[in-house]
Amino acid sequence: MFRCRLNLRVWGVASLLVTLSFSVAVRADDAPVAAVVPAPVEPLAAQIDRLIAAKLPDYDKVAAPVSTDLEFFRRISLDLTGSIPTAKQSREFLADPAPDKRAKLIDQMLASPEFARQLARVLDVMLMQRRPQQNVPIADWKAFLYQACLENRPWDQLVAEILSADGIDPETRAASRFYLDRGGEVNLITADIGRIFMGVNLECAQCHNHPHVEEWKQSHYYGISAYLVRSSLFNDKGKQVFQELAVGEVKFESVFDIRDKISKGPQSTLPRVFDGMLDFEPKFDFGQEYARAPAKDVRPIPNFSRRAQLADAVIAPTNKQFRRNIANRLWATVMGRGLVHPLESDHSENLASHPELLDILADNIAARKYDMRAFLKDLLLTKTYQRSSLRTPEQQATPAPADATFAVAIMRPMSAEQLAWSLMEATGIAEIYRVNQGKDRSEAKMYAQLGGVEQTYVNLFGGEPGKPAKDFEATVEQTLYLSNNEAVLKWLPPAGKNLCQRLLDLPPTDFQAMAEDLYLSCLTRLPTPEEVQELTVYMADRAETRSVAYQELIWALVTSAEFRFNH
Repeated sequence: MFRCRLNLRVWGVASLLVTLSFSVAVRADDAPVAAVVPAPVEPLAAQIDRLIAAKLPDYDKVAAPVSTDLEFFRRISLDLTGSIPTAKQSREFLADPAPDKRAKLIDQMLASPEFARQLARVLDVMLMQRRPQQNVPIADWKAFLYQACLENRPWDQLVAEILSADGIDPETRAASRFYLDRGGEVNLITADIGRIFMGVNLECAQCHNHPHVEEWKQSHYYGISAYLVRSSLFNDKGKQVFQELAVGEVKFESVFDIRDKISKGPQSTLPRVFDGMLDFEPKFDFGQEYARAPAKDVRPIPNFSRRAQLADAVIAPTNKQFRRNIANRLWATVMGRGLVHPLESDHSENLASHPELLDILADNIAARKYDMRAFLKDLLLTKTYQRSSLRTPEQQATPAPADATFAVAIMRPMSAEQLAWSLMEATGIAEIYRVNQGKDRSEAKMYAQLGGVEQTYVNLFGGEPGKPAKDFEATVEQTLYLSNNEAVLKWLPPAGKNLCQRLLDLPPTDFQAMAEDLYLSCLTRLPTPEEVQELTVYMADRAETRSVAYQELIWALVTSAEFRFNH
């Protein structure tokens, strides 16, 4: 006889490491029983790198090398904290000899309030596309998202809160901005639910089956619309809420059928999400439909709410589009491009660049119970994320791989928020505020004091409100602002321990130290010998005007293309 002991250790959900150990007790006449130790399951980060490499012939030869420490530090600081690091932080990271310092940095940043703020910004732009305030204060909405990210609230739970909020309960009113600041417009909300939560743009399926995507039907659009068709804005004692009636059906008819005179008349559908089961809807006797019947200045309360069923239908395990969409969007957030691109075109005629990988990622984030922080960690640990945006001189002799191969880090323009905070960090203004806060300094205090600067940059660099972000294109107004605006120029003169003052505190002929502080502060890299020489020559005849010269150098670096991009 023998006894078996099973030890199971689980690291994460997608990165399962299973260890079997056996203790064997045998009789003297029994043959020994060999222990069976299966190979560990491949961690998610390793799966990602393997599948990315497998898609491109000669991947190892054409893929960019892994980024330098400072290149990685700048990139991950922008992605996880919304700003470039300080020169001091860069020096400390560069000097750290620990072989696992990148993994430790990822853990440290993911646990920080700065990450919660940055993820909240990403979600805000995704969910509201910088729409102007209508019925819910933007500050309340942003505070709601920040708290959710600070708590690491799962994505499906967050979506359920947003799609269930009607603005009536003060505790959940902030979440109702998704509905209320779209004016309660059912068609707009229907289209945005498809795009934002499921990666499908059903807008062209409103009047007929989608002309270019065979699987997107008019009934799909109106299946979602049926959850909302009974809802509208209602002025409830001076504040707008999203009321709901107990009656009302969607009616739709294909304009093509009408044109070709084959229409069978208007159709209707019960609430549904794609081809899932039609939702059950109870029937009430006439006069029994309401817990509170509609009347003048009285908000009705139906005995059965269609809209209350919407969140469960969207986040249901049977709705694979939901998990594919968030996996693809988070991938695009840190990699610069979705596996499905554009993000709102996930269908069979626009396959993912790496279909097997997207399936794995979608199942993985669902298995993690939509833990965005844990999911992002595995993405950040990959060589795919950590590759350089520059290939070696030998590689540059051949054409660069396409962005969709993810063989080279994709250069991305800073968001408006990243630009604002990075400018304040580079010039040293942020450090002055931190010093002034003393021992009680915190991310929340920094945001309270400097959040207005962020909004200024959002207004100018944030794109058209309510519209999807466009490819990067610097405008004349943006260039003039960075070149001439007093709000930018006032950060350059010496003050406290800002960058200009730190340069003035250095020996006037220590050009190496001068160049290092300047380039680490602004570009998160060390200067080349040629750049040190250029600075030496530039400062040679400016001994009497050092402060002005330093301000010119700082301005030149923070307005450069190298500064403006996350690379």
